Amino acid sequence: MLSIDEQLFYLRKGFAEIIREEDLRERLELCQKEGRPLRVKAGFDPTAPDLHLGHTVLLRKMKHFQDLGHTVIFLIGDMTGLIGDPTGRNAMRPPMTREELNANAETYKSQVFKILDPEKTELRFNSEWLEPLGYEQIIRLTSHYRVARLLERDDFSKRYKEGIPISVHELLYPLAQAYDSVALKCDVELGGTDQKFNLLVGRTIQQDYGQLPQIVATVPILEGLDGVEKMSKSKGNYVGITEAPTDMFRKLMNMPDSLVPRYYELLTDLPMNEIAELDPLTSKKDLAYRIVKDFHGEDEGARVAEAWGSVPLPENHAEASDARINRILVSAGLAQSVGEADRLIKSGAVKAGSSVTLETVTNPAQRMLPGEFVVRVGKRYRWIQLTVAE
Repeated sequence: MLSIDEQLFYLRKGFAEIIREEDLRERLELCQKEGRPLRVKAGFDPTAPDLHLGHTVLLRKMKHFQDLGHTVIFLIGDMTGLIGDPTGRNAMRPPMTREELNANAETYKSQVFKILDPEKTELRFNSEWLEPLGYEQIIRLTSHYRVARLLERDDFSKRYKEGIPISVHELLYPLAQAYDSVALKCDVELGGTDQKFNLLVGRTIQQDYGQLPQIVATVPILEGLDGVEKMSKSKGNYVGITEAPTDMFRKLMNMPDSLVPRYYELLTDLPMNEIAELDPLTSKKDLAYRIVKDFHGEDEGARVAEAWGSVPLPENHAEASDARINRILVSAGLAQSVGEADRLIKSGAVKAGSSVTLETVTNPAQRMLPGEFVVRVGKRYRWIQLTVAE
């Protein structure tokens, strides 16, 4: 068994904030003394049928707790889904039917086990305890929190100041989520940074119900493929975890290079010191391979990586038919003439290689092997698809 320090080191990567880390240490020590694992929960309202890579940031952290022997609870919010999480909303969510929520929940049950170990996962629905709550118990629950505190929440506060209606049932959402933690006796609750308010309400309500307050651990919100908005199916900037391997690979290869380190950090287990050494402009293909492999297996990951040259090339790709590196620079638009290419190479400004490793090119007549590789000149680069003419 890993020491407490080793467990904390393993868990820190990928978290934006742990409230409080000293509490997590104490809880780990307590559980070790009592001979029981932590109970770690993350809730997902089934408001859409498919999960995307943004959801997997949270799932991966759940898996890390599983790796350490702790109990992970994947909570499907079939009851809170009827309310609709108001987080980040400037208007009330349109209500969903129980039938819609149940249909979406069925897809979640199969998708999450692409990451989580089904043998070590508690799959629960919050209708188990929220539906039986009678009117009296709901009144008692609401008495544990103040309206003024709820209105401190950014989205509620903004809507209130702007005169945008807030329905009473929306105010119940954080309390319902908090009661989930009471019912499940959670030690830790995970969520996105946008969920921080709701997660902290859980700490307060647990104390009022005589439980130790849960540790709150938040993960960053994953930017979508546009590099601006958070990943969302409605915004069209997502990669679904059930998408075909080739589609996943193509989408990832077309995303902005600035996202590569971020995706490595949140979507892979590569250590941060190794991520820091990567060249984001040349490691994108390796990242795409890793992600496809995670959801479709190593054979499919290798197949689409090898076949990448046969799919449409994005803007930072170029095709070449002359294997000489100086001619390749011209074909790729990295030099205006062979003479300029020769000067760039002789000055040490040109690097070439595959996936992650680039080496300085010193011979203008160096011949490259057919296939795909990267050429970089200063801050400019191209993925080259070389097909040598007969």
